[in-house]
Formats: sequence, C-alpha cells, structure tokens
Amino acid sequence: MGESSDSVSIDIDMIPLGGKEHVVKTSKGSISVFVCGDHEKPALITYPDVALNYMSCFQGLFFCPDAASLLLHNFCIYHIDAPGHELGAEVISSDVPLLSVDDLADQVVEVLDYFGLKEVMCVGVTAGAYILTLFAMKYKERVLGLILVSPICKAPSWAEWLYNKVLLNLLYFYGMCGVLKECLLQRYFSKELRNGMHGSESGIVQACRKLLDERQSLNVMRFLQAINERHDLTKSFKNLQCKTLIFVGESSPFHAESVYMSAKLDRKSCGLVEVHACGSLVTEEHPYAMIVPIEFFLMRFGYHRQPQVASSSSNGSNPTSPSSHSCIAPELLSPESLGIKLKPIKTRADIDI
Repeated sequence: MGESSDSVSIDIDMIPLGGKEHVVKTSKGSISVFVCGDHEKPALITYPDVALNYMSCFQGLFFCPDAASLLLHNFCIYHIDAPGHELGAEVISSDVPLLSVDDLADQVVEVLDYFGLKEVMCVGVTAGAYILTLFAMKYKERVLGLILVSPICKAPSWAEWLYNKVLLNLLYFYGMCGVLKECLLQRYFSKELRNGMHGSESGIVQACRKLLDERQSLNVMRFLQAINERHDLTKSFKNLQCKTLIFVGESSPFHAESVYMSAKLDRKSCGLVEVHACGSLVTEEHPYAMIVPIEFFLMRFGYHRQPQVASSSSNGSNPTSPSSHSCIAPELLSPESLGIKLKPIKTRADIDI
C-alpha cells in the first residue's frame, strides 16, 4: 500500500502470527512497524508501554484464539514500536534529537500516511495509550476509536516525576540492571502475578524479564524522558471526538488516573472496565477479560467475531458470540452496556438484558 523507497522491509519468519516488519523513515527518525493480516482490511494500530515492544506488550491478547477470531478477522494489525524498542534494535545515535510526546504522536500520522491509511482503530497501553490519545486529539479525522489499557492523561505528579528521574539515572549509569527491571515489572504486573501461587515468579513475568534484557537502555531512556515531560490532556478532551473503551487493572499504579480519565470523558462515548487482581498490563495478565468488552465496542462500528470460531471464555455457553448479543441491544458504549458479570471483570453497572 503505497510503500516508498525510504523504507526497509524485513521478513521475520519466527513470529507466530506471521507478517513483516517495516522500518519507516519519518521526519522524526526511523520507526519500526510490524504488520500482520490482510492489507485490504481496516487498520488497527497498537502502541506499547515504556521499555516494551509489540511482542512483550500484546502477544498475550493477540495470541488468544478469541482475539484472533475477532481482531485478526476484522483488521490488518499495525504494531508500532516506540523508537529503538523493536526486536534487535541498535542504540539510537546521540545525534538524533530527543523526541517529545507531540513528536511521537506526529510520527504516528506519518506511519499512517506511509501505509496509505485514512482511518484507524487504536490500542495503546499506558505510555502508548497517552501517545495514541494525543494523536487522536491532534488528528481527529484519522481515528475511529480508542481502546486504552491503564492509560495516563495528566502531567506527572511530583512523586511520579521524581520516581522516573531515578529510573532515568539507573538507565544511564547501570543500564537494564536488576533493580530497574524490578521497578518496571511492578509497573506492569500485579503483586499476585509477580509472586506466583507458591512464591515463584509466573512464566509471563519471567518472559517479560527476559525481553527487558534485550532492550537498549539508552533508547528506553529517550521514551521514558518524553513521557516524564508529558503535558495534561484533560483540558483538551473536548477535542477527542472518537469513541473510547478503557481497561484498567485494579492493582495498576495508574488505576486512579485511568478512572479519572474515564470520568472526564463523555460518558455516552466512553466505557470503563476494571479488571480484578491485575496490574497495568491487562493485555498480558488477563487478556481474556478484554474480549467481551472489545467485541461489544467493535459491534458499534459494525464488526463481528468470525462465526465459525467458538469462544473459549464461556461459562457453559458462548457469551461472546455475535448471536448471543442479539438480545442485549442497549447503547454499546455506555458503562451500563459494559457491565458484564464475567470474572475477572468489574464494571460500573449491570447490563439490562
């Protein structure tokens, strides 16, 4: 789709979902985009949190059979990694200027232009959710809807700003050291998952720890510094015209801010889903908790699950199939419509059937 000569394409055969990595040169520097699916389908873009890439942030969600029958059936997926966060990334040259959050949002629109994408659905996690929210505000006509996981929307508090400064110093002087990895894992996962059932670390946390070892610390510094200098978006929420679905883990350090964001947005176009016993990274810790709310959300745009694929998240029946939604029929984006009693989901209100 309109690929230019300013891009390098790399086949990655070992990726389970298949696809191709594109290194797109933008006016703000190069950025990696991993594309999987049919290019003729509508586009869904993702953006991960600090120190993560699409594999460590979204594989739990996209590897769910239910998610494949819903998301990959309806969309071509464009996984955008923060600069220098892709698999096998080299250290970004010190000659490349530091990017602000506005620069990162502008970079996203250049990616869309490169692939010839007019309108997209967006999925972002924490820092990535902030970037995509800012992008949706600046380029309202390019965004159909936002799915945000443990999002942040305010300028950092003094406590967060100082904490991030400590992390930045650790990155600069010690790289991806043990202490820093522990701080990041606390950012992503609940205490229950980090400790495990018998006091041992879960496989998800172990895999994330290993992937963090592969990150270039100076590249992570650049992204974290941009996020630590972010500005408050809440005064500009009137510019956010798209429909929004927010997930937040009950144990997330950003739980209060995510709930605050949902309260500030128009309740007619924003739904909130809180997930029990979960940290910020709901996409990895409890991905199945996201399927039903996402399906309700996407049905508002006319998307449906692939009919021949059965749901594996049912309780004796198939609550996530399109046929079972025919009796629901309320406004699909109100908090009431998202009040599904399917553990580990907790929402604001019950759904009327």
